[in-house]
Amino acid sequence: MTKEEQFYQALEGIFVGAPVEGESGYINLMRIKSRYYQTGVFPQLQKDIEEALKPFPDFRDELFLKLHTFFKRYFSKSGSIYFDSTPADQNIYEKVYTDNKDVILFWKTRMLYYVKTDKIFNSLPVEFDGLDFYFDASNLENKKANEKRSLVYELKRVKEDKTIVFKVLYSEKGRITKEEEVLKSLKKRGISITQ
Repeated sequence: MTKEEQFYQALEGIFVGAPVEGESGYINLMRIKSRYYQTGVFPQLQKDIEEALKPFPDFRDELFLKLHTFFKRYFSKSGSIYFDSTPADQNIYEKVYTDNKDVILFWKTRMLYYVKTDKIFNSLPVEFDGLDFYFDASNLENKKANEKRSLVYELKRVKEDKTIVFKVLYSEKGRITKEEEVLKSLKKRGISITQ
C-alpha cells in the first residue's frame, strides 16, 4: 500500500469510521458526520492536494509520508487524540525555574478536549451448530451519561428459513435475558437448542 493510500485510509478510519446501525440522535449524528466527510471534505481535500502538487510532482510521496506520519502520531484508530507515537525529541515537558514563577509543566494533551468513546453494536448474522441466528441491533439506543448497562437478548421471531432472530437491547430496570422462555418458545416451533 502506498503512503497516499495509507493516508486516505487513516483519514477515513478517523473521520468516517465503521458503518453504524440503530436509531438515536447519536447514531444519526454519526451518519451525518460520515456523509459530510465522504461527500464534502475528502473530495475537496483531494482536489486541493492535487492542485498544490502540480508545481511539485516529485514531492508527492514525501508529502503523503509526512501527512500519514502526523496522523499516525496524533490520532488513534478510533479517531481519538493519542500520543503513543510521539518521538522523544518533541518537547512534552518544559521546566520553568525562576525567582518569581513556580514550576510549570506542559504536557501533550494540554488544551485538548476529552472525547467520549463507546462500543457501537451492529446487527450480526451467526451460524452455529447447524442453526442460523441473527442478532438485530438496529433499534439499540446508545447509552447516555456513561451508564453501565448490559445487553439483553429477546426472541423476536423465527423466519421461514428457520433463522432465529433476536432483538438486542440494553437492560432496563434489572431486565435480563430470559433463556428458559426463549428455549420453550423455540421448542414450540420445533427447534431444539441444548445449553
